[in-house]
Amino acid sequence: MSRSILASTRVHPAVRAKIEQLHADVVAEVEQAVSQHAVVVVGMFANPFVMRASAELRRAGIAHHYIGYGGYFSQWRRRNALKMWTGWPTFPMVFVRGVLIGGAQDLTALLRCGELRTLLEDVP
Repeated sequence: MSRSILASTRVHPAVRAKIEQLHADVVAEVEQAVSQHAVVVVGMFANPFVMRASAELRRAGIAHHYIGYGGYFSQWRRRNALKMWTGWPTFPMVFVRGVLIGGAQDLTALLRCGELRTLLEDVP
């Protein structure tokens, strides 16, 4: 995957620490959840796509861990840190065995073709 990210050499040393520490607790929380649970859904309150992803997993009988950060009018800065960390622009962010698989539509596609079950059967 090739996505352009500003090189640290192009960030002034006086602000590097600010960037590194910006909502680092949120990223650490998601990293910890992803390392402890086979399926993690990261979302926000009242987002229909987040609700759809969770419902799809429940219907399929797949246990998942949910982490929510605010709603449309709250905690957007915390969610933005996750967007910058993953490069994924929307919620939910669905992780399977530590790998970001995308959002609700991507989850549905993997469920329909059977690949999600395969990913969950493979033991790392």
